[in-house]
Amino acid sequence: RASLGVQDFDPKVQKAINREQSFLQTKAVVEGVRSRGVESVNLDLLYGLPHQTRDSVSSTVAQALTLEPDRMALFGYAHVPWFKKHQTMIDEAWLPNSVERFAQSQIAAGLMLKAGYQAVGFDHFARSGDALAVAARTGTLHRNFQGYTEDRCETLIGLGPSSISQFRQGYAQNMPATAEYGRMVEQGGLAAVRGIELSEDDRVRGWIIERLMCDFAFSAIDLVERFGEIGQKLLLQASSVALRDPARLLELNGDSFVVPVENRPFVRSIAARFDKYFETGKAKHSVAV
Repeated sequence: RASLGVQDFDPKVQKAINREQSFLQTKAVVEGVRSRGVESVNLDLLYGLPHQTRDSVSSTVAQALTLEPDRMALFGYAHVPWFKKHQTMIDEAWLPNSVERFAQSQIAAGLMLKAGYQAVGFDHFARSGDALAVAARTGTLHRNFQGYTEDRCETLIGLGPSSISQFRQGYAQNMPATAEYGRMVEQGGLAAVRGIELSEDDRVRGWIIERLMCDFAFSAIDLVERFGEIGQKLLLQASSVALRDPARLLELNGDSFVVPVENRPFVRSIAARFDKYFETGKAKHSVAV
């Protein structure tokens, strides 16, 4: 599988983000990888970019669809200049507001669905016969740092500077600086510079968050049967979230907690309620939509 970052085909947008990559260049790469035996092609698109409009998003999606990708991902641009210093060069006046961002995301998603793609989670789309779409339909979908996947393996080994490895016991991140990463590897040592060990509570919360992000629901019975006392504790939290939220972002339906269809675009915010490390009110995270 080949995955290509497209972001947006509009020249004005590309110049603002210093990523000039024409449609013809992207088309040539797609045709090139397919001619060399790559069977599946994924395109990553973004909304919320500087100078982006609903029309430019529509045009980008329409052009991307002519390439007949097997999968498409639709991500919101994360403007985090406190974390990515080069983004300080982007005038925030160029950025669409939250209402416009949401409209752009809905327009793009609508065009993909109209073209026959199946929604996978909240930001991926795939042809109905693709393994990712099959996993979404059968309840075997998973999500990791790379997005949605049908891979059930609990271990993900990150290669290269800043990459993150995932294990059942926790996470480890490699040295972000390229030169220092190279030095550490050449000396025969490990390049990991930080990590976190997961507690059983972390793993249970992770399971809830993953199921919400993948299935927009989780079973109360499954939660308790899998995790026992800790599962029971978090079941009480889920009940509180569902019963006390006037917006009804999460509902209790039988023995399952379900995100209503109309609230699925906000599933990241819903899942964040189960993340004990998430700090509200601080400029540390990208926006959810």
